[in-house]
Amino acid sequence: MASLNETILEPDLPIVDPHHHLWDRTALLAALPAPKHGFEHMLRRVPRYLFDDLLADMKRGHNVVATVYMECGAFYRASAEPAFKPVGEVEFVNGVAAQGASGVYGDVRPCAGIVGHADCTIGDGVAAVLVALMAAGNGRFRGIRQSCSADADPDVLGPLNRQKPGLYHSNAFREGFRHLGPLGLSFDAWLLEPQLPDLIDLARAFPDTQIILDHVGTPLGIGAYKGRRDERYPIWRDNIQTLAKLPNVSVKVGGLAMVFPGFDSFMSDPPTPSAALAEEWRPYVEPVIEAFGAERCMFESNFPVDIGSCDYDVLWNTFKVLAKGASAEEKTALFSGTATKVYRLDLT
Repeated sequence: MASLNETILEPDLPIVDPHHHLWDRTALLAALPAPKHGFEHMLRRVPRYLFDDLLADMKRGHNVVATVYMECGAFYRASAEPAFKPVGEVEFVNGVAAQGASGVYGDVRPCAGIVGHADCTIGDGVAAVLVALMAAGNGRFRGIRQSCSADADPDVLGPLNRQKPGLYHSNAFREGFRHLGPLGLSFDAWLLEPQLPDLIDLARAFPDTQIILDHVGTPLGIGAYKGRRDERYPIWRDNIQTLAKLPNVSVKVGGLAMVFPGFDSFMSDPPTPSAALAEEWRPYVEPVIEAFGAERCMFESNFPVDIGSCDYDVLWNTFKVLAKGASAEEKTALFSGTATKVYRLDLT
């Protein structure tokens, strides 16, 4: 996919990117069959996304001052017991954060916050894993993500179709989940739009645990959901409004450049410019911000996954187009303030 050369909008506006990944998936990509799902296309396009790649994106022209790393199953400990393997990912990312914090690469703080993974279904045993993750993060570890994404149609998730529905409702999961709040840790939830009621129920059951909904709930437009956007939209909107009534929930506004929503912009050639992307995504962005308020919303890059629709600079231009009518205070919240508050970042 070709790149666009757009003028950077509002280049001085500080940005804290609250959601990106780092990986080296050469071995995985070599084992994949010919790509047949959009996520596999993305993996083949970006087999590596490490410190230098992230730093280059942070310096493409927008004022990205810090980021929060989001778990993606990378660099697990090969020799650890299964429950403790994810500690390796946090160890690796903390090293990247230390590189950035050295000041050698400028006044930026990549991976200032780290979200790792732990399997809550092991119940009380997850407490020891969480303590190990906190130690590995050296003050940067903020919480975990455990996806419940599942659908009856395997073509929706493609290579990510890995579990049965109902995870967030299970007693085993909740036995582990209950340890997050007392440790002051947050929970990132990735699920698909039809599963939003699962998160509503979880958030009601644990009102003292900070929960972050990723990717505005991942609206769907592929597989069994192709051509059903108008049908599903009011269901998504009603669930978002219900979720917004729960004060322990905030939301990441982004992820719409992935394959799952099925927008025309995905893998388009030529690439879709920011003004057109803004119009495509607006129906899912504006209702979320209206429901939650800017103080509980944060724009996210979801890079490098979202490269399927645009480059990093075009992505942030798109969010700035969408926020054009916001006040200065609202823009601060959407682009940096909410992320800094929710992930308790020290950027001094």
